[in-house]
Amino acid sequence: MLDGAGRRREVSLRGLFEQAGEIRMIACELPTQTFAILRLALAVLHRITGGPNGEASWQALWRDRRLPLTDLTDYLDEFRDRFDLLHPRHPFYQVADLRADKENTYGLERLIADVPNGMPFLTTRAGPGMESISPAEAARWLVHCQAYDPAGIKTGAVGDPRVKKGKGYSIGVGAVGNLGGVYLEGTTLRETLLLNLVPIAPNWQRSDERDLPVWEREPQNAAEEADATRGPYGLLSLYTWQSRRIRLFGDTGGIKGAMIAIGDRLDWQDRHLLEPMSVWGRSAPREREQKRTPIYLPRPYDHTRALWRGLQTLLPPPLPSAGKPPQRLSATVLQWLARLTRDGVIGQDFQARPHAVSITYGTQQAVIDEVFSDTLTMNVLLLVEDSPLRTTAVDASADAEAAVRALRGLATNLVRAAGGPDDGGDADRAAERAYAVLDQVFREWLARLGPESDPAAERAAWQDQVRQVVARIGRRMVEAAGPAAWVGRTKEDRNGREVHYSSFQAETWFRRDLAKALSMTTSTDQEVPA
Repeated sequence: MLDGAGRRREVSLRGLFEQAGEIRMIACELPTQTFAILRLALAVLHRITGGPNGEASWQALWRDRRLPLTDLTDYLDEFRDRFDLLHPRHPFYQVADLRADKENTYGLERLIADVPNGMPFLTTRAGPGMESISPAEAARWLVHCQAYDPAGIKTGAVGDPRVKKGKGYSIGVGAVGNLGGVYLEGTTLRETLLLNLVPIAPNWQRSDERDLPVWEREPQNAAEEADATRGPYGLLSLYTWQSRRIRLFGDTGGIKGAMIAIGDRLDWQDRHLLEPMSVWGRSAPREREQKRTPIYLPRPYDHTRALWRGLQTLLPPPLPSAGKPPQRLSATVLQWLARLTRDGVIGQDFQARPHAVSITYGTQQAVIDEVFSDTLTMNVLLLVEDSPLRTTAVDASADAEAAVRALRGLATNLVRAAGGPDDGGDADRAAERAYAVLDQVFREWLARLGPESDPAAERAAWQDQVRQVVARIGRRMVEAAGPAAWVGRTKEDRNGREVHYSSFQAETWFRRDLAKALSMTTSTDQEVPA
């Protein structure tokens, strides 16, 4: 955990709730680990609040200065044994007697996600750091493994009828690995927990009496749970879903290995009214295959782009036309905060901090390639579907993209003028330079928007900033193009016409394209320093 002074501290699950008002955030080895542990904590909080069962119940929790600690303590005491990592009969998130047909020795590389399997030279964790870890660290990686474990063949567990020749064949990645995860960060962990505590209520969440967290159910065995009882039936089973069957080896002095076998499959199709912490999009392939619409699946983020560049995929979309299902859906946690804003429960000056998290898997989803994590600070009105501020922010993101396209065109034309290889490399590098500068500029501009902002004036001011940044980079590119580009050369364009390319002509086209992309700007070329 990270406290208000920026110090890291290790706390128990009970301590997490008791110190939630002092803790700034859950800070773990990976952002995905933070997300997985937050979901675990939310399962506990949902359970002891009974949902909560509506806006009034949620509002009472928000106005209280503390979490319902008495209820939380009683609940954790009641199920104390089920949270014991080394319990002989029902260890936390594990199967006590899990074993393979042939007894093997298991290391920690199967459990710890930031250790490349088979390539230990590409990690900072080696030697004694891979021989043993503390039970507390093992518990964090255990929760992460159930959520994000890669696909691929796993150790075959005795008692699992799916096992063939000692192997458990892939059932896909851990359940949370399919999500375009998003949660709301508060100024304290208490705020974060409550902002993501979406009530179990009609049109918001679906659940029934069978929905229980895994620690309130009978301990699992090596086999997959039967379809008739597997669920998920609501948030509690989703947040504690057992994608793997795991057994840790060690004692209170240290955990030295882990056996990981396949667990319960989960199909995410059309679970948008059950899962509140993901963005969703329509699946054209499944709609064609099943001959019905709409069908929604979670949408992981594009890891090649900062979150602000795909802002329209994060925020609630505009209200769709009558009878036409939307192409995408925002996370229910964001829709819930928008509703609280419209109802006046949350003030219009509240600053929201959506935090996006997802994973890109590599070959056949059997390895983790990248972990994506990004946060934006914005006024809560940007989450309201018909808010002019929301439209302004989304349009501003598009303005930046259009300006960078003009810069890419300049780079391409300068290469043609100089007679260099037109392979797109120069255009890519120019775009990277522009986005690197615009990234911080956009974040600061976005955070300044508020209920008193004039949307048109703010967008014009943003376009001025974009023009200054992009024009400055463009001018330096022209100056660096050299004599060959200044003289230029004649080439055929896409339509077969002869066109003379020179640095002067390329800059002329660039100024035209930039003016078209940023039509609200009041800047002039003379105002842009070289």
